[in-house]
Amino acid sequence: MKVVRIEVSNFRLLKSFSLDLESNLSLVLGKNNSGKTSLLSALEKFINSSERHKIVFDDFNVDLKAALNKLVGGVDPIGSESTYSPLGITLKLYIEYDDVDNLSAVSQLIMSLDPDDNHIVLGFEYLITYSQLTSMRNDYSAVKDKYDNDPSLFLKENQHIYFDQVRKKSFSYSDPKVFTDLTKENISLADVVSFRSIGAKRSVTNKDNDKTLSSQTAIIYKKTSENQEQQEAVEGFKKQLRSTDIELSEIYQDMFSGLLSKVAKFGGSRLSETHIKIASTLQHRELLDGNTTVMYTHDKHDLPEHFNGLGYMNLISMIFEIEMLMSSFRRPSKENPAAINLLFIEEPEAHTHPQMQYTFIKNIKSLLKESRLREDGVEIHLQTIISTHSSHIVAECDFDDIKYLRKSPLANSVDAKNLKALKSEYSSDNADDNAQAELYYKFLKQYLTLNRAELFFADKAILVEGDTEKILLPAMMRKFDQEVPDAGAIPLLSQNISIVEVGAHAQIFEKFIHFIGIKALILTDIDSGIKELLFEKDGITPQLYKKGTQKIETIKCRPDDPAADHTANGSLIFYHGKVREDLGYFTSLGVEGKALSKVGNEWKVDVDGCVFLAYQTKDDGYHGRSFEDAFFSINKALLGTDHEKFPSLTPKWFNKYVKGECDAFEFAEKAVGKKPSLAIEILLNSIPDKKSDFSNWKTPHYIQEGLEWLRK
Repeated sequence: MKVVRIEVSNFRLLKSFSLDLESNLSLVLGKNNSGKTSLLSALEKFINSSERHKIVFDDFNVDLKAALNKLVGGVDPIGSESTYSPLGITLKLYIEYDDVDNLSAVSQLIMSLDPDDNHIVLGFEYLITYSQLTSMRNDYSAVKDKYDNDPSLFLKENQHIYFDQVRKKSFSYSDPKVFTDLTKENISLADVVSFRSIGAKRSVTNKDNDKTLSSQTAIIYKKTSENQEQQEAVEGFKKQLRSTDIELSEIYQDMFSGLLSKVAKFGGSRLSETHIKIASTLQHRELLDGNTTVMYTHDKHDLPEHFNGLGYMNLISMIFEIEMLMSSFRRPSKENPAAINLLFIEEPEAHTHPQMQYTFIKNIKSLLKESRLREDGVEIHLQTIISTHSSHIVAECDFDDIKYLRKSPLANSVDAKNLKALKSEYSSDNADDNAQAELYYKFLKQYLTLNRAELFFADKAILVEGDTEKILLPAMMRKFDQEVPDAGAIPLLSQNISIVEVGAHAQIFEKFIHFIGIKALILTDIDSGIKELLFEKDGITPQLYKKGTQKIETIKCRPDDPAADHTANGSLIFYHGKVREDLGYFTSLGVEGKALSKVGNEWKVDVDGCVFLAYQTKDDGYHGRSFEDAFFSINKALLGTDHEKFPSLTPKWFNKYVKGECDAFEFAEKAVGKKPSLAIEILLNSIPDKKSDFSNWKTPHYIQEGLEWLRK
């Protein structure tokens, strides 16, 4: 039995939200303020509704607040009761079961006798009835002066008086109008669904008086003492209470050995650094509560837990807390576990360095699997949701487990997307095209998870061809911010922008860019060339391929060469829907034609588009073919006359260029060897002044054009 989908309406950013869950682990990604914490809060406030987890007016979606303000303030009419649809917040869990599931706990929730209908729809509602809304409007009208004629102030203070308690219902899967009111029928959900969470705001600190881990061991002890199977061990423990601390510490080591071995798997303790042990401190604790202290052993010295770094403390604390929650899920052997068990871990990366984050996600599945089994052989079914901002965690996860949250085109709302649905985007009815698309998808999965998972968390992206642009771009962005300030725009280096090297294959990323809705600047080369027919040595007889067609040689040239007849850049051709021979289209295209939006399966010119293709344009009378010749055509003075400052450049062609014996195109083709080294040499030879950190060189116009678009 498992939850396959969660739906939330009108809760904060979750205006009309749907999230599919995987059978075991769902990894929820998204930028800041994309609804991850809202999802956790909604689950807590509905499934574990209590005074501590009560719904407040600030939990209402902005649009719901606005609607209530107008109704309560008298701006909009309430209308008749017959046409009224209750306003409020709802959450639904869509549950599937199969023939092997024990249905005793959910029998009262099953709404269909159809053997093919294996669904349960569990609903939680926080709504205001027609009569309550009318009363609220009348009551506000009588006291509105007290609230400065602002209904939102009245609602914030008094909403809980008029809204009903959280009501629980079981809906028919095929007809939502058919339901059982579980609250009215007094049907408990305690054995149906159990929800636990570990929030991002954990109590771990490294203050001198912090005893977070020690207090957690006390809670684990309580859980252990309540377990029937552990009674013998507990009694043995009690008999030793009057013994020495050394003896008790040995017992603790036995009691917590399983937990400590789990900690060791996560890199939380290594012999080369420190390892933890549980030490008895009876003389400082009440006998049966809090009589354990976590200490670190380092060079044969026992040190208090707060001496260790927050990263280790946070990781170990999470493992301790997971153990406590899993004990709660398992329940004592005399009780049956809940049919549905949901665990939400929020941002486990807090205070941990990348290696710890890798280790955590690699081991979490096995840790949870081990903890699902009770001593009596009963295994609980557990579904885990992990929300994260960590690209390192994403890099170690299963691509198909990822759920991506993004701002919706609708205002005040977010959407959730299954990344595995991206596979269908990379498919085609044509067999050859489909094989190519599948290859692209395979590459994309590997590239994103292994190299560029930060794209999931970026607001904007720059896709570049090579190392030179990638190394120089941060400097160019700083230079742009310093030399072209705009009070109405956030500086580029203050924005969340990811720079990704994609070679000449930006078209592979187009479906992904569209899927996650990111704004992307593609910096590419125009790659102009001349096609020449090849002849034999006699200059008359054509050289032929086996199929009989004449052989053609492609020669690189400047875009403004009169003989230039094509572009070899696949990205330009793909995004603009052109062919190789359309070089003239690209050389004459203005900036207004370089922004694109996807319409159906094609990219169309759109001044408000989310993708911008920037490539070499005429700059100070010269039209470059690649980044290198475009850059040096306007920065010849940077080279000076000393070749030793640019050792990556061929001395012969360096001297020719500075003497004016060749143009920038020939120089770039023949002098440039190691491009990454060249980029570093450009930075090393940069000179700052009051206006810019890089005052002695210019950014090529086409890159400047792209950065200006991206900054908006």
